[in-house]
Amino acid sequence: MINNVTLVGRLTKDPEMKYTKSGVAVVSFTLAVNRTFTNQKGEQQADFISCLAWRKTAVNLADFQRKGNLVGVVGRIQTSNYEGADGKRVYKTEVVAENIHFLESRKNGNTSVTASTNNAPAYNNNMTNQTPPPDPFASQEPFNISPDDLPF
Repeated sequence: MINNVTLVGRLTKDPEMKYTKSGVAVVSFTLAVNRTFTNQKGEQQADFISCLAWRKTAVNLADFQRKGNLVGVVGRIQTSNYEGADGKRVYKTEVVAENIHFLESRKNGNTSVTASTNNAPAYNNNMTNQTPPPDPFASQEPFNISPDDLPF
């Protein structure tokens, strides 16, 4: 069976960090993902997709991302249901994020963080003696790639 989701969108509000009774971090957030077409009036529409992340991925998202930031999410769809206060069955569908990629630098001149939350080191802008990582694409000069370096 395959259950795989890839999304790129903007956070609709600051991520909401919570902890389970056993102390596991979980963050819920909503992504606004633009549709690839416009409506009859020529306006761009978006879907608002509920997501959640667990553990270190949750902590990194809550620490480094805010409303309006562009992120990429790779995960799976999860459905659940429960009985609401009115006694009716409530169904819920959300994306459980397994990897979250920060796709743009921080705003307002802060240190940039562009990293996957699962396998890249986070840059801590609270430390005054750190320098930002160099931008590998800053130079406009051509560079050579050996065929041995290509994965295909």
